[in-house]
Amino acid sequence: MMLPAALLLLGVLTAVVGPRLLARADWPDREPVVALWVWQCVIATVLLCCALSMTFSAAAASRAVGTPVFATAPSGVVEAYALGTAGPAAATTAVALACGGLWSAVMLVREVVRARARRRARRKDLLVRAPLLPGEDPGSERLVVLEGEHPDAWWLPGSPPRLVVTTAALRRLRGRRLDAVLAHERGHARARHDWLLHCSAALADGFPRVPVFAAFRDEMHRLVELAADDTASRRFGRLTTALALVELNEHRGVFGPCPASQGQIRARVHRLLTPPDRLTAGRRLRLTAVASLVPVIPVLVAFAPGLRALG
Repeated sequence: MMLPAALLLLGVLTAVVGPRLLARADWPDREPVVALWVWQCVIATVLLCCALSMTFSAAAASRAVGTPVFATAPSGVVEAYALGTAGPAAATTAVALACGGLWSAVMLVREVVRARARRRARRKDLLVRAPLLPGEDPGSERLVVLEGEHPDAWWLPGSPPRLVVTTAALRRLRGRRLDAVLAHERGHARARHDWLLHCSAALADGFPRVPVFAAFRDEMHRLVELAADDTASRRFGRLTTALALVELNEHRGVFGPCPASQGQIRARVHRLLTPPDRLTAGRRLRLTAVASLVPVIPVLVAFAPGLRALG
């Protein structure tokens, strides 16, 4: 049975070619939201190839799996998949892929548990440093102001969410620049970027030797910041957002003669000050549509023998 091998080959091809095409393209920085979607489709295709390969390998290796999988299929379709011709490699492949899927689930659960633990600890710290005022609803969304020597602002996900800003940021950032920083953080919250970061971190930590998962994690961290920058700049202007980003990170030594290793912030400021032309709406739609069709390819490959038998 060659179908599981073909699906695995398609998954490997997607994992190798997809990141390279995205790295060579000139549009991801111009359209970070579209790039986020394309990356998710690439990873979904790789995972779907593995899941389908596992299913057909298990069906070929064991009647206990094959019977329910093909329970409603006509006899001609079952014969087209040649389940009885599978060798011992089918069981090995199914077990290996099942272990990989289980490990991915374990790593995702671990990442979510760790994130919740960190969130609870930070919420407890917030309540100590900024307790609720008399009559304040503990379930309401709060803007929390903390005493701090350095300007900073961040969004703490959860229920309810918290938008935190330090007193140093309030002193340094004025008017629209402060509004731009808050809009940036709210952009993260509305798009639920924390879930993208959790999923990418779980895959990268669970499979550290798989380059596509490491690239996925790195690009998620970079692209979510660009997308939030665009959210802020659409409301308050690119220059205002860039100046706010500079003032918020100047104390970290990012812009000095010997800049720190946070080159991403410098790149974000440069991008805001020299904005590239956005893609046309038609091209954005085409890219989104093509990316959405990529996960359909392994499904078509999986059903191709059955469709030929029915045809």
